[in-house]
Amino acid sequence: MKKREGFSPTVYILSSLVTLAVLLLCVSAGSVRVPLRDTVSIIWNSVLGLPIPEGMSKSIVFFVRLPRVICAGLIGASLSLCGAAMQGLLRNPLADGSTLGISSGASIGAVLALAFGFSIPGLSGGGVMLTAIIFAFASLMVILTLAYSLDFSLSTNTIILIGIVFSMFAGSIVSLVITFSDEHVKTVVFWLMGSLSGSSFLNALILLVTLAVCGTVILRFSRELNAFAIGEDNARNIGVNVRLVKQIVLVAVSALIGVTVSIGGTINFVGLVIPHMTRMVTGPNHKKLLPASMFSGAVFLMLADLFSRVILSPKELPIGVVTSFVGSITFVYIFYSSRRGRG
Repeated sequence: MKKREGFSPTVYILSSLVTLAVLLLCVSAGSVRVPLRDTVSIIWNSVLGLPIPEGMSKSIVFFVRLPRVICAGLIGASLSLCGAAMQGLLRNPLADGSTLGISSGASIGAVLALAFGFSIPGLSGGGVMLTAIIFAFASLMVILTLAYSLDFSLSTNTIILIGIVFSMFAGSIVSLVITFSDEHVKTVVFWLMGSLSGSSFLNALILLVTLAVCGTVILRFSRELNAFAIGEDNARNIGVNVRLVKQIVLVAVSALIGVTVSIGGTINFVGLVIPHMTRMVTGPNHKKLLPASMFSGAVFLMLADLFSRVILSPKELPIGVVTSFVGSITFVYIFYSSRRGRG
């Protein structure tokens, strides 16, 4: 019998149950604590259209916390999946969605929309989302065009170098836009630090659809990403269309990054650290690593969002601050441990 390479149904079920348990915990906890039993009852009755007993905090649980926590989980899963895919594709432990400058490009579009009040009638946050996605794709096209003009084979080193330079350029554009934002400066700066306040079920639906489509595309190339681990030349020799796989995965990653940035702002280190931590458990096989990274990223960002809400209650700490603080320390520990292990 052929050995199963990916997740077994049992592991999927256990991972889903853990994720669901963390979701319920994060919805229950906050500046106003709601008993877990009440939380489950409110969500269950609301979904089925049943009456909610008086005294239960339906508005807090169902309309404020639940969409926010769902968005946090979906964004965490998306960023972790993108990071794992980029690290496998580029064979670089420092790679994630921001390595290519895609996050920075999406930030330019979102900041422009916030600073100058661009919106779409009838769609809350639609202007920010649309511009972020457009600029994410435009950034990818610019980066790939420049990389292609310098290196026809689109080598990993060329793509990373162009991405780093573009990120620096994008950062200067964002700073310039902030300078002319006037009364929108506070909104723009808070958004740049990452924020999930005001998340809605519509945002969650958009994230879910985007993750389902782009995530399926990325997971489809698990075998090819395993082949990249032994080098592009070897991958090419066993029949992998290196350039095509790179282009498809990069487009899927840019779409996911554009949507997550437009809804959650700039949330760093999730796509960089979570795949590393997950790889320690699952190993380098992308058939296991990619789905495991999604579950791990979802749990991590939901807990990070909970921490950001309660640590300075009633004030809210930007979630990007939490992920950067935890992620930077964790990455240094992982790097130190790996180097010490080799020694």
